[in-house]
Amino acid sequence: MASIPENTPWTLGDVDHVVGFTIPARHARGRAVRLGPVLDAILSNHGYPPVIERILAEALTITALLGSTLKHEEGQLTLQAQTEGGAIDLLVCDYRGGEMRGYVRHDPDRLAEMPVEPSLFALFGKGYLAITFDQAVSGERYQGIVPLEGASLAQAVEVYFAQSEQIPSLLRVAVTAGGPEGRIAGGFMLQHLPEGEEGRERLHTRLDHPEWEAVKALAVTVQDAELIDPTLTIEALLWRLFNEEEVRVLPGSGQLRRGCRCSAAYYSQVLARFPEDERAQMVDEDGLIRVDCAFCARQIVVHPAR
Repeated sequence: MASIPENTPWTLGDVDHVVGFTIPARHARGRAVRLGPVLDAILSNHGYPPVIERILAEALTITALLGSTLKHEEGQLTLQAQTEGGAIDLLVCDYRGGEMRGYVRHDPDRLAEMPVEPSLFALFGKGYLAITFDQAVSGERYQGIVPLEGASLAQAVEVYFAQSEQIPSLLRVAVTAGGPEGRIAGGFMLQHLPEGEEGRERLHTRLDHPEWEAVKALAVTVQDAELIDPTLTIEALLWRLFNEEEVRVLPGSGQLRRGCRCSAAYYSQVLARFPEDERAQMVDEDGLIRVDCAFCARQIVVHPAR
C-alpha cells in the first residue's frame, strides 16, 4: 500500500479510473471511480433518451465500484434490476477484469408520458435490485436482493449493504447532463471494515460507532462537482476529503474499459449446447444463425457448422 503524500503532483484527465483505499486508523475502506470515454462507448450504441442514459450511467458507476472489489480478474459482478409497472422493465450491468458493459430495456411510450426528471419509482415501479458476486477461482456465488426503494440506485445499494452485509456504508454517485463531449460519471463508496474476525464483537451489535461516525462526517462533504471533475484526480479528491487522516491507496487499482463477450466464436460455443434439431430451427433463409447482443446493440452472424 502507498500513502498519499501532501505534495503529490496530480495529473489532469483522470477518467475511466478506479482507486481502492483504506483509512487504517478509522477501520474504513472505500473505492472512488470516474467514467468518461468508457461510459460514452457503452451508451453510444443504443440512442437512449437522456433520462435512461443517466440511470444507466449511475448503474455502471456503481458496478465499477462494486466490481473492482473482486479479488481475482476472472470474477464477475452483476447488477440487475427487474421491475414491474415502470417505464424500465430490465437493467443489467456487469464487470469482469476491468471490462464493463450494460443495457436498459424500457417502454418509450410510457417514458414519454413522464416528467423530465421522473422518480425512481416512476422509472422502475415495483421491483428489486439483485447484486451477484461470482468468484471464478473458488466457484462461490453470492447474491443479495433488496427492494428498489429510495431516491436513487445508490440509496438502494446502501440498503443492500445494511441488510445483506450488515456493513455501514456511504455511497455517492454524480452524472453530468451530457453534451458534445459526452457524459462523465463519478462515484464514491466508503465502508466500515467488518469486525469480529479477530475475536472482536461484530460492529452491528453495538449502538455507537465512533470511528465510523468520524470518518463518515468527512466523507459526506464530497460534492457532485468534485466527483465529475476530470481535472481533479481521484487521489487528490481523497486527500481533500481525508487530509487529517492517513489514506492508503490499495494495489491493483487501475483503468476501466468497455468490454463485451459477444463474438461468433462465443455464440458458436453456446449454440453447440443446443440439440441439433433446435439449432436447425434457428437457421435463416441464408443458412446462417443471427444472434442479437443486447449489450452491444448489434447482430452477430454465426455459421451453424461452426
